[in-house]
Amino acid sequence: MEVVIAAPEELAALAAGTIESLLARNPEAVLGIATGSSPLGIYDDLTRRHSEGHVSFARARAFTLDEYVGLASNHPERYRNVIEKEFASRVDFAPDAVQGPDGLAEDLGAECARYEAAIVEAGGVDLQILGIGSDGHVGFNEPGSSLASRTRIKTLTEQTRLDNARFFGSHVDQVPRHCLTQGLATIMSARHVVLIAAGRAKAEAIHHLVEGPVSAMWPATILQHHPHVSVLVDPAAAGRLQLADYFRTTHAAKPEWQGL
Repeated sequence: MEVVIAAPEELAALAAGTIESLLARNPEAVLGIATGSSPLGIYDDLTRRHSEGHVSFARARAFTLDEYVGLASNHPERYRNVIEKEFASRVDFAPDAVQGPDGLAEDLGAECARYEAAIVEAGGVDLQILGIGSDGHVGFNEPGSSLASRTRIKTLTEQTRLDNARFFGSHVDQVPRHCLTQGLATIMSARHVVLIAAGRAKAEAIHHLVEGPVSAMWPATILQHHPHVSVLVDPAAAGRLQLADYFRTTHAAKPEWQGL
């Protein structure tokens, strides 16, 4: 696990540059994309690079992490619509190249199995973008989630619903109680995971992720077992890291050709 501590705009540029390099090597790469506020800087930077002719997504594919259950297809907070607005429509993905689980499916269990199979059929995810919740969840894998879980339906914790109420006019009663989410084992199957976090509210979760024991109580800690994880955090999110100075020294001394 590599930890990079820098200003948010530097972190976004680092992640976007890594994706640009991946698509230069493999234009048909499969991306894993996340919603929430943390990845927005990455999408803005990728949009800029695309508009300047540095990167194309025309042959790439992408899978979203999760989706609310029961939100209308035209609801602005339906994650498929959020991804379309914030990223997919701003670059040159082919039609239907970006997929997400269907939270309106008649048979939600069958939909989870279909989505899991679609990721496998695509060859797996080459680079997965992640955020992290204040309670350590990734995707919607809440505390207590099985570390071996695959795509499934989950019940959201009250903390997650409170955290996400800001997207629903601060009305927590409008935040759905259920979601479909890639499981922790699904996320672990990605070849490279790039997790980005900013702000003091994420400091405790980042401390557990990087320096704590692996535990279902802090689901993101399973990433300690992944062979290629990049944790990108600003100084506030790194505020609880005991090894912060070491991580800064290590990154400063890293050969530029290595990338993330």
